[in-house]
Amino acid sequence: MNALSIRILVVDDEPPIRRLLRTGLGTQGYDVIDAATGKDALAAMSEEPDLVILDLGLPDMQGHDVLRSLRESGNSVPVVVLSSRDDEAGKVRAFDLGADDYVTKPFGMNELLARVRAALRHRLQAQGEKPIFQSGGLSVDLVRRIVKVDGAEVKLSPKEYELLRLLVQHAGKVLTHAFLLKGVWGPATDPQYLRVYIRQLRHKIETTPERPAYILTETGVGYRLLASD
Repeated sequence: MNALSIRILVVDDEPPIRRLLRTGLGTQGYDVIDAATGKDALAAMSEEPDLVILDLGLPDMQGHDVLRSLRESGNSVPVVVLSSRDDEAGKVRAFDLGADDYVTKPFGMNELLARVRAALRHRLQAQGEKPIFQSGGLSVDLVRRIVKVDGAEVKLSPKEYELLRLLVQHAGKVLTHAFLLKGVWGPATDPQYLRVYIRQLRHKIETTPERPAYILTETGVGYRLLASD
């Protein structure tokens, strides 16, 4: 996963379901894209989603075939199947083809969100990335996008979170100004953006922003986040 918001692809031919999932997932901070057919779903993989919610009953091809195509192409993106079919054979087939989880319609949004978090957590662990970063009193939950300092939740703007996440992913390493700018804002960005957001982050997570304990300045080079415990 990159430093941007976690992107979820919703594949379902029912517009009400797509709207429901876009709203429910969006309120949790996920970036949602959707597709109504199997063909569109496979095309949407070019946007590199971090997780796919896949309905099996699509109008142009079976969801099982979409799943097979993903896995045969070597794509290991987590897939949570969402289907009105609750027969055991269909579930077993989905898991055999590489599904990570299976939720039956009608479903509760809280249950689906929990399954999504679990699938993302497994992906992070498989990649060797800890789902929760901890350094002193600072903790960053990379799945739920929750930042806490000494147990109290800290509210960050989307860009502040993207910057902190990038620092977390490379904790202990010095990241140059250019690397951070490109990773969060893209190329050809005014360096002043970085200074402003680093200052804002420090005011939110540091006890004494003028003497930071977490986000350390490497003069003339960039910044380094204190490594995890």
